[in-house]
Amino acid sequence: MPLSYLETSTPSLALDLRWMALPDEIGDLEARHAVGIARALRERAELEAGAIANPDECRQVGHYWLRAPELAPDPEQTRAIRAARFEIERFVDTLHGRFSTVLCVGIGGSALGPQLLADALGTSADRRRLVFLDNTDPDGVARALDDLGDLADTLVVVTSKSGGTPETRNGMLLVAEAFAEAGLDLAQQAVAVTGDGSALHQASAGWLARFPMWDWVGGRTSVMSAVGLLPAALQGLDVEALLEGARKMDEITRQDVVADNPALLLALSWWEVGAGKGERAMVVLPYKDRLVLLSRYLQQLVMESLGKRTDRHGAVVHQGLAVYGNKGSTDQHAYVQQLREGPDDFFATFLEVLEDGGSPLEVSPGARAGDYLSGFLAGTRQALFDAGRRSITLTIPRVDAAHLGALIALFERAVGFYASLVDINAYHQPGVEAGKKAAATVLALQQALVDLINDGARGTAAEFAELASADAATVYHVLRHLAANGRARMHGFGLDRVFESMD
Repeated sequence: MPLSYLETSTPSLALDLRWMALPDEIGDLEARHAVGIARALRERAELEAGAIANPDECRQVGHYWLRAPELAPDPEQTRAIRAARFEIERFVDTLHGRFSTVLCVGIGGSALGPQLLADALGTSADRRRLVFLDNTDPDGVARALDDLGDLADTLVVVTSKSGGTPETRNGMLLVAEAFAEAGLDLAQQAVAVTGDGSALHQASAGWLARFPMWDWVGGRTSVMSAVGLLPAALQGLDVEALLEGARKMDEITRQDVVADNPALLLALSWWEVGAGKGERAMVVLPYKDRLVLLSRYLQQLVMESLGKRTDRHGAVVHQGLAVYGNKGSTDQHAYVQQLREGPDDFFATFLEVLEDGGSPLEVSPGARAGDYLSGFLAGTRQALFDAGRRSITLTIPRVDAAHLGALIALFERAVGFYASLVDINAYHQPGVEAGKKAAATVLALQQALVDLINDGARGTAAEFAELASADAATVYHVLRHLAANGRARMHGFGLDRVFESMD
C-alpha cells in the first residue's frame, strides 16, 4: 500500500505525508520498524490499562481516561473524573453571570493548554474574557492586572498541582496584594485547581471552590482535566465537543493497522526524518490565526516528553525533537527564506483549515482573502519540496472544539508512540526538576547575601563568595540584581568592586 495520504472521519482529519520523502510502500516502513511498532502498540495498551508509566514517582499516566472515564482501571478514578466534570458545570451555573473577567494564574501545562483553548475557540460573544498570568515577572503581573479593569468583577483561578510552583505562588501573592489594596478579599473571588493535600489545597480553604489535579495526569497532558475544562467552561466554550473530539481520535489511534493509524504514522515519519535521533527540528506552521498558540503548546508536549538524556536502560542517548513555529503566511515574511535556502535541519508541519470564516469579500477578481492564505500554504510547501525540504500537512475542515480536541489527542498519542520507538520514557522530566533545584540554591544564596548586607558587611564579590560558600560569578549575578532594584548599592560593575548596604 502506498504511504501517502490518510483521511479519518468523525473527526474529519487528513494526514498528507507525500512531501516527506518516506519509503514508497507502507510495508517497507513496517518492516524497518517492526520491533519498535510492536513495542509501541503493546505499551499503548498497557498505558491505558493502568501500567506504571513514571517509575520515578510510581505514577500511572491516565490523560486518555479524561475523555473516556469508563476506561479507567480503577472505579474510583472513573467516579472522580465524572464528579469533577459535574462540579465544574455546577460551579459555573452557580455564578449566575457574576464576573466578566477570569484571571488564570498558572505556568507550563497549567497555562499553555487553557491559553490554546481560549485563543483558538474564543469569540466576542464569550461568556467571560480570560486573562493569563503565567510567569513570575513582576512587570508582567502588573500589566496583567492593569488589563483586568475592575478587580471586583474578576474571578481568579489559581492552578498548581503541588501548590509550591514558585511562579504560580508568586503570582498568587501579587494578585492577593492587588486585591487587598483595592479593599477586596481574594478568597471571595478565587478558585483553586490543585492536588489533594497540596500547599495550595491548604491555602485555598475558604475560597469559592476547589477542583482536583490527580497525580496520574501530567501537566503537559492536563488540558482536558479541570486545568483546561474549568477556564473553558467559564468562557462558555463547548467542553463536551472538545472531549468528544479527543475521545474519537483516541479510538482511531488505538488501531493496530499502521496504515489506519495517523498517530503511529506521524511518529514513524518523525523517526525517519530525524534518523531516530531528532536530527531535524519540527517547524509548526498553522495557516490559521486561531492556531497561532499551537506551536507553543506542542513545544512543551513534545520537548518535555521526548527530551531525555538516557533511554529506559540507562544508556546515554540525548534524545529529543525540537519544536518551533509561528503561523502562515506570516512566516513567509520571516524565516521561510532560511527554511528553503539555509541548513536542511528541519521538517515543516503545515496545519491547513479548509473553511475560511470571516468576510467573503473578493479582494481581487475571483479571489478572497482566504484564497490567498490557501495559496500561500500550497506554494510554500511546493517551494520547500522543490528545494529538497520535507513537510507534513494536517488538514481539518474548521477550528472548532471537536477538531481542536482531536488535534491535541493526535499529538499526545504520536508523542507516546515516538517515545516507544526510540525506547525512552515520555512521562517523566528530570531535567525540569534539576532546573528548579538549581534555582532554589541560588535563592538560598541570595538570602545569605542579604543577611550579610543587612549586618553591614562590606567586601568584594570574591569575599562575599567565600563567606557564602559560593562561586564569585553567581554572587555577582545576585548582587547586581539586588543593586538594580534598590536593595543594595554597587560601586562600579566589576567583580572587584565594593557592595554596601543601602540601609
